Amino acid sequence: MNMQNICDYKIMPFFQKNYKHILWDWNGTLFNDAELAVQILNTMLAKRGLPSVTLETYRAGFRFPVRDYYCDLGFDFNLDSFEKLSVEFTNLYEKHRLQYALQPHSRVTLTRIQALGIKQSVLSAYSQDSLRELVCHFGLESFFNEILGLADIYAHSKLEIGQQWLQRSGYAPAEVLLIGDTHHDAEVAAGLGLDCLLIAGGHNTGERLRQNGNRVIDSLSEIFN
Repeated sequence: MNMQNICDYKIMPFFQKNYKHILWDWNGTLFNDAELAVQILNTMLAKRGLPSVTLETYRAGFRFPVRDYYCDLGFDFNLDSFEKLSVEFTNLYEKHRLQYALQPHSRVTLTRIQALGIKQSVLSAYSQDSLRELVCHFGLESFFNEILGLADIYAHSKLEIGQQWLQRSGYAPAEVLLIGDTHHDAEVAAGLGLDCLLIAGGHNTGERLRQNGNRVIDSLSEIFN
């Protein structure tokens, strides 16, 4: 596909605003890892005699902070601290993550946006070092101005690092679009004053994402039609 063909693709109407930068979520948005999360959680739940989750029930219930979601699943922090559970999850995740792929249309979408002259960065609740390793594993680092992850493995809100990035970026909030796959991404976008686009099929269901009037599409391919 040559550059002219890339630039000839039509863009969804809302995307024709004068965005100068796209902030991408990583897990579930560009990286297709929801099934991995379900498998790991079920391993951890079975170890403690707790009911398992399906991909559908996981997507319907997953929320931030992750500590609260673990409570929903029945984990008892008096028996296993959240910190211990986070280490257990992370160790299994890091062991198996390379068995999983990017979301369909991730690479071509990044390429087309880059061809339009729009800058892109990653804003993730994944730990910084692991995030950068995985982005580089897929050869995507050249698409991004910055790769922004958390300093630890506990998946707290990424709002603070988003605020820090926006302050130093020089962009007005109206010039930035956040693309993610969870209700938390919508919360972060609102906290930063950014427009938000949510992709169903990651870590939350499309039905749940649409509950608050969020703009939701079913696939990255719908950005360009």
